[in-house]
Amino acid sequence: MTSELNSLLAAFAASQHDSEPVFLATVVKVQGSAYRHPGARMLITSTGKMVGTISGGCLENDVFEHTRVNLPDGKPIVVTYDTNGDEDLLWGFGLGCNGVVQILIERLEPDYILNPLAFIHRCFHHRQSGIIATVVTVAGKVNIPVGARLILDADSNVQTDIQEPELTAALVKDAQATLQNQHSSFHQYQLTLGKVEVFIELLKPPPNLMIFGAGSDALPVVQFAQALGWRVTIVDCRASEDTKERFTMVEEVILTRRDILHQEICVDDDAIAVVMTHNYFDDLAILQLLMSTKISYLGCLGSKQRKERLLKDLSTQGVEYTPEQLQKLHAPVGLDLGADTPEAIALSIIAEIQAVLTNRKGGFLKDK
Repeated sequence: MTSELNSLLAAFAASQHDSEPVFLATVVKVQGSAYRHPGARMLITSTGKMVGTISGGCLENDVFEHTRVNLPDGKPIVVTYDTNGDEDLLWGFGLGCNGVVQILIERLEPDYILNPLAFIHRCFHHRQSGIIATVVTVAGKVNIPVGARLILDADSNVQTDIQEPELTAALVKDAQATLQNQHSSFHQYQLTLGKVEVFIELLKPPPNLMIFGAGSDALPVVQFAQALGWRVTIVDCRASEDTKERFTMVEEVILTRRDILHQEICVDDDAIAVVMTHNYFDDLAILQLLMSTKISYLGCLGSKQRKERLLKDLSTQGVEYTPEQLQKLHAPVGLDLGADTPEAIALSIIAEIQAVLTNRKGGFLKDK
């Protein structure tokens, strides 16, 4: 979704430059099976240009029609698509997902301080997490419109257009909890005069992939990572100036030596790393540095025997690791895809990282 969000942000910036009216469609709730999950977005221009997807391609045109017909006053609406059983065929969508999908459709005003895309851009730019809480259903006599929002940044700064103090207080508490547990959620709030439902969405900046090694086999890893919208840093312990020319496409290239690695490298908690230097002693120094950090994923190219030797040599040097630190080490790196070319190996590495980031096992979906 990160690459898609980057495309949405670029398209929105272009639309503002052209002063073109734009609409945003966001999946806010899913019951049962659906092609996209809550948080999936699509940007729609007044001329019908669409960036991003909210389904497998079946709902997009209907949502565009809603922007033309049902938003004349500019007020956000939530449209429900029920794809259970024969209703799917009656609607003519043919989704076959057997689920109910609710989509918030809103016009993005340039001066709207709670513009979700503007907030996403700030989170990405500062590499910080954030929360967007959006009202999607209102029942009773509650004076809160659909589409009302509360946003919370990583520094606990709050902005909202919700005028109900009781709901605001509850949302701030739940938004802070979401920031802590790192999972989006859907909440119902019973107020004095009615009930509201709110989608509390966790926003996370693109993963920062640090690749230790600058050989030819690192290039396809870079390409797959950037296709997903990840930020990539190349660390070359050979300190070869040619590396900067070969990896002009990445955000950062660090030229260093293993003996000064700890002085040159700053590893953020949200970073992920792949070690593929093809040099045993470089790998030894890199693992010593990385395994004591809080990174969520550490992959190392090489066999199980090589990994055991690395860990044994680290232990001989007096370096010991906790079971949790050892658990995050993936060596041999990658999923078992039968990979034997640089491109296939890169695919297995990126697939394993994606599985770890989303807390999945990486098995066959047919076996779930």
